[in-house]
Amino acid sequence: MTERWVGIVVSGDKVIVVDAEVPDAGQLVLQNDDTWRMQGGDRAAAYNVIGQQCRDYLRANGVTKVLIKASAVSLGGTKIGHLRSAELRGVIKGAAASVCEVKELSKAALSRNFGDRKVDEYAKDDAFWMTHFNGEELRVGSREAAIMLLAESGRNE
Repeated sequence: MTERWVGIVVSGDKVIVVDAEVPDAGQLVLQNDDTWRMQGGDRAAAYNVIGQQCRDYLRANGVTKVLIKASAVSLGGTKIGHLRSAELRGVIKGAAASVCEVKELSKAALSRNFGDRKVDEYAKDDAFWMTHFNGEELRVGSREAAIMLLAESGRNE
């Protein structure tokens, strides 16, 4: 049975969203590759708006699972941007959890458990993406969100 899943990567004040139909076998069918940006001004109000945008999108598109890239330890020290990204990630997780199943995946775990290469190596491989996705064209900057969909579906190259 085909399901609708979304992969999400939060960075700074933006949310990269990759939406795909995930059949039992074969290629994933890309439905949407978008970036949601937080509005300026009061952060609390902006969190409310982007959280509602997330809930509305997931409900309207019948999404059954959301995969979110987990926070990573910052070797350069934690700065305000890192904390704000974490806040936004929490808003998105909470909004998504009100609609469907949510699972967090770390880049390190993906690199260890998906295929025989690291995530960054897959992200640079254009041919890899053409063999695993059809439908709309996947942006290069969205590949980390997309690889979570492949890993979760059991398509480990």
